[in-house]
Amino acid sequence: LFSKFIHPDNELYTEFYSLWIALMVVNAIIFLVGVVLNSLALYVFCFRTKTKTTSVIYTINLIVTDLLVGFSLPVRIIMFYSAGDCLNCSLVHIFGYFVNMYCSILFLTCICVDRYLAIVQVEVSRKWRNPTCAKGICVFIWIFATVVTFSILTMAIQFAACCLSKILVLMVCEYFFPLIIIIFFTTRIMCALSKPSLMHQSRERRMRAVQLLITVLIIFMICFTPFHVRQVAISVNPDMPHDVSLLVYHVTVTLSSLNSCMDPIVYCFVTNNFQSTMKNIFRKTEPEQTNVDILGMNKNSKGS
Repeated sequence: LFSKFIHPDNELYTEFYSLWIALMVVNAIIFLVGVVLNSLALYVFCFRTKTKTTSVIYTINLIVTDLLVGFSLPVRIIMFYSAGDCLNCSLVHIFGYFVNMYCSILFLTCICVDRYLAIVQVEVSRKWRNPTCAKGICVFIWIFATVVTFSILTMAIQFAACCLSKILVLMVCEYFFPLIIIIFFTTRIMCALSKPSLMHQSRERRMRAVQLLITVLIIFMICFTPFHVRQVAISVNPDMPHDVSLLVYHVTVTLSSLNSCMDPIVYCFVTNNFQSTMKNIFRKTEPEQTNVDILGMNKNSKGS
């Protein structure tokens, strides 16, 4: 049963060598782009953002999961050449990868819910939207994702096909339920923002809330949905042809890694100064240069 849900890289290498090479190149690009962008984002939110709001706390945890997903990509290649057919090594890598993937899903969900509460339910949610509560939720998410992922892998390895329904339930808990929540709150916030009662909030803030939710929904559709649709298809039809299952698995896993490159788009809508801070990192301090130029012009004018 485990081999139907999870396919090691050596199977793809043996049967579809060209595709394996292409996916490794794509994974290398995802690794480089994702690690660079998320490292910069982690620096901005940890050291250049003074107020650690609930959204910032969720975002920092999301960045950590994206970095861990990114660092797991070269581990795949290293394991392929060094570990060989070591099943335990593959299990450790697969376990770590999926824990971080599901943490990413849950932290994206938390960011969406938090933005909805901040825009629509301001007074009602004030006592819940505090750093202490957010940190507690983050700890719970890490533990929950670890336990559920371990349960999925354990049942897939040890138990017979009669447990397919239980595996399907666990996948619903970690993916489909968060997806329903995001769709629900995206619809609610888009409807609520059209009400006159919220017109006192700036148009920029309302637009950023909508853009954030739509971006998260797009990430879910592109990165996470194909993989989980494939897993559900295996649950419904365990006799799917091996070649089809193998190809779809590795392509969809690569798509799920792509979220580490797409999540930085979400960061742009979390705080007001993220984009400006990132721009200042890559360019020289223009305000200081301008002040020097102005002083120089004043001196020249005095001298003349």
